Amino acid sequence: MGFLIRVVINAFAIWVVTLIPALQVFVIPFAPGETLQLVLTLLLVAAIFALVNTVIGTVIKVLAFPLYILTLGLIGLIINAFLLWLTAWITGFWNWGLRVEDFWWGVVAAIIISLINWVFGIILRPRSKS
Repeated sequence: MGFLIRVVINAFAIWVVTLIPALQVFVIPFAPGETLQLVLTLLLVAAIFALVNTVIGTVIKVLAFPLYILTLGLIGLIINAFLLWLTAWITGFWNWGLRVEDFWWGVVAAIIISLINWVFGIILRPRSKS
């Protein structure tokens, strides 16, 4: 259930990022490109992003632990942008999916996605019963 919630939140965050044209991050929906296909494409891209973040992101973050210490965590911004770019590369094999035109705008997009995930994580965090 947690994975599905994370996918929906990621889909919303990616959609918000695509609404900012300066970031040059686009989602190309399934044909014929109506609203339903856009929503399904966003959900599928978010699922791929969640899998990439879970599998590859974990390995990279463990290997880059010394860089996290050296840069006081700022390398995490570059790693998140790389994972977003990797998701765009994976979905680039088909005629649908995520497109990131510039890596540095992808860094900004990854920051926005992380902020949205953080806010929703605070809101949806289970409350402990005291």
